[in-house]
Amino acid sequence: MLRVLAVGFSQTGQLSRLMDSTLAPLVEADNIELTRIDLETHREFPFPWSFFKFFDTMPECVYEDAPAIEPDGIADDAEFDLVILSYQTWFLSPCPPIVSFLKSKMAARIIKDKPVITLIGCRNMWLMGQEAIKERLDDLGGRLIDNVALVDEAHAAYTFYSTPIWMLTGNKGPYFNGRVPKAGLTEEQISDASRFGEAIVKQLPDRAPEDNSPMMAGLGAVKISPGLIASEKVAKRNFRLWGGLMRKFGNPDALARKGILIVYFTFLAIIVLTVMPILAVIKKLLTPFTKKKVANQIAYFARPSGEGRELLNTELDDQLEKGTE
Repeated sequence: MLRVLAVGFSQTGQLSRLMDSTLAPLVEADNIELTRIDLETHREFPFPWSFFKFFDTMPECVYEDAPAIEPDGIADDAEFDLVILSYQTWFLSPCPPIVSFLKSKMAARIIKDKPVITLIGCRNMWLMGQEAIKERLDDLGGRLIDNVALVDEAHAAYTFYSTPIWMLTGNKGPYFNGRVPKAGLTEEQISDASRFGEAIVKQLPDRAPEDNSPMMAGLGAVKISPGLIASEKVAKRNFRLWGGLMRKFGNPDALARKGILIVYFTFLAIIVLTVMPILAVIKKLLTPFTKKKVANQIAYFARPSGEGRELLNTELDDQLEKGTE
């Protein structure tokens, strides 16, 4: 019997549903025993967010300042053949609950020398968050074999409005009589995520313990937006700069931090409305001269599963069968 551990945190419920769909084939498999842990939080993260609570969370997110939490529901001597980590990215960083788990003694023992799959559901920016997760997995001795990152398919201009409204009110939309689509992943995206679980069920039994090859190749596991690569790097540095300043004014919920938050939000609004459009135009003009560099970046961030979708055009079972022959 193969044993799989799935650990995740979902604030809005969207990621929980994505996990349900992905894990459904594993639940039904006779030769797989699935253990699922929905993480508790070390501090309250209410949904919908309040404005100040949302931005006040940023410093600790970007500095990954979350206490280790030993999860319930896992025996001290438990061993697993595969670990699935499902998480959200907050301020281009892993959300605090998943960081708390990865800091735990239990995670250090369970993940060492084991294959790991990461599962992300977000608006559109996850690259820097995944880089942080990769570093933590390397420190723990885990082996990242796959990454699945599903993002909001609506145009960025629409999600720039819909996602904050959803986060601050709980209303997913649609908005303006349907002109702006519902925020978040579509029902089809969530339902179709079962293909990733099917790939695990089909391939895991025949894999050698030391096999580091991806199981999700060709299944459209990720899609890299070239225009967001540089933006994420710049924004991450910006978050760390302002986050470091805010931490000097006290712990989360400290009154002194609210003044800095107001200054920061004003700065952020100015940047988004003025500097970002200018940078977008400059990047567009430089595209012919940066094609090779961007192509290399896309290939790097798409690893290990890749952007390939060739298996989606044929019968999944037949293609997976050929891939394991």
